[in-house]
Amino acid sequence: MTTSTPSEFRRLWAWPIALGVLTASGLLSALVSDGWGDAWSWLALGAPVAVMAWHMGKKP
Repeated sequence: MTTSTPSEFRRLWAWPIALGVLTASGLLSALVSDGWGDAWSWLALGAPVAVMAWHMGKKP
């Protein structure tokens, strides 16, 4: 069994964790706030979709 260093862990999981936190904040904002919270929820929930679309559009 190999052990990974903290830098490998960070390199592998930094973006998925950041997108997860962004999505969670967007969902929470959509549920509990009005006005600026609606705009934040649109941005926060649209960002992961935009990232997925960008990666699907890349050529291998």
